[in-house]
Amino acid sequence: MARMTGMNESRKLHVKSFGCQMNVYDSHRMADTLAPQGFIETTRPEDADLIILNTCHIREKAAEKVYSEIGRMRLLKQAAARDGRRMMIAVAGCVAQAEGEEILRRAPVVDIVVGSQNYHRLPELLARAKRDGRAFDTEFPIENKFDHLSSPSREATRARGVSAFVTVQEGCDKFCTFCVVPYTRGAEISRAVGNIVTEVERLADAGVREVTLIGQNVNAYHGEGPDGQPWTLGRLLAHIARTPGIVRLRYTTSHPCDVDDSLIAAHRDLEALMPQLHLPVQSGSDRILAAMNRRHTRADYLRAIERLRTARSDIAFTSDFIIGFPGETEDDFRASVSLVDEVGYTGAFSFKYSPRPGTPGAEMADQIPEAVKSERLQRLQEVIDRHRDAFNRNCVGRRFTILFEKPGRLPGQLVGRSPYLQPVQTMAPVASIGQIAEVLVNEAGSNSLFGALIPASIDRKESLLTATGA
Repeated sequence: MARMTGMNESRKLHVKSFGCQMNVYDSHRMADTLAPQGFIETTRPEDADLIILNTCHIREKAAEKVYSEIGRMRLLKQAAARDGRRMMIAVAGCVAQAEGEEILRRAPVVDIVVGSQNYHRLPELLARAKRDGRAFDTEFPIENKFDHLSSPSREATRARGVSAFVTVQEGCDKFCTFCVVPYTRGAEISRAVGNIVTEVERLADAGVREVTLIGQNVNAYHGEGPDGQPWTLGRLLAHIARTPGIVRLRYTTSHPCDVDDSLIAAHRDLEALMPQLHLPVQSGSDRILAAMNRRHTRADYLRAIERLRTARSDIAFTSDFIIGFPGETEDDFRASVSLVDEVGYTGAFSFKYSPRPGTPGAEMADQIPEAVKSERLQRLQEVIDRHRDAFNRNCVGRRFTILFEKPGRLPGQLVGRSPYLQPVQTMAPVASIGQIAEVLVNEAGSNSLFGALIPASIDRKESLLTATGA
């Protein structure tokens, strides 16, 4: 007979995240929502009473990858049953939102399907699945899920480290022709300022030093402020920068059309706002940008870059590129390559275009052959890597303030992040985790910097970026 547990008995939860930082944040909040039900997180899926696959629909063949993962979880569920233990499997997130009841049809082993806007209802869905055998909810709710989520415990927050993501905005109204986000995450919605500030204060109280504000289109943030008026992201950043204990701020992911004056001012005035910005462009060709419905031209994008550089001369940029969008010619592709050279990105995520069912791009004529996409992607990535490596080499001899996050691979080594998000490996005492210190960079690898700690600088809070010798 299967072992059953009471509602408040200790049970084990394993959440596997796919995709972006927002999914990581959502996974944490799912765990927080289930903690009052007696669930404790485990890194071992075979030990779990409940496994949640928190899915992403952005990458190629996302749904098929999820079904493959479900197949692996099925074996764990069968093994648990042989041991007299009932294991439940839930599929959450964007694939759940897009596939809906098809998941239950194709994968009878799944007990719960819950969309990206409904995971605050997990306790209710879990009870329903136990009662009825299965539960399903992918409707876009009327209520704001952020008003119904449990706060993470101090212990859970500390276990997640000294840097944290905070979702401030979800959904997108841009409707780029390659993207499923408006269909899986819905229309843009922004959390109230007070709701966000309360979460940031709790994080700071638990030892978090760096906060990254996240959203599908984060700089379209327009949440209600304490004055009853909609606030911009720039104003929100300025408010959060005053939170005691928070010494670093970042935000992602942005849209070029929403770089407004208040955001420019934030980059100019806020020392805590790091000088690195991810600003996706997707293509350097005006013709392809129009086909993508990006709502900006190459010149518009470059004007946003110039305004940000005028506000803060040491700012660095990363971006996203989609290669092989329907109709892309060799000239269109070369326009993307030339944009990488013109901006001088310190890194970029580049992907071959893959059709997403239900998006306009999937129905467009002149789809590009896979071989052409692969060859172009390789050429673009070589240019991106060249700029990244040059930037990293130019960091040698400079002094950066580093937020130490965790032990490194070698005894006595710590790993932290530079202001530009590069991993920095340094010999330093383990007590320095969570502290700010200056490091002299003496070596650059392809993905990391290596440096020597300046001991007297540990936890010097008044300066977050020092770039002597730049």
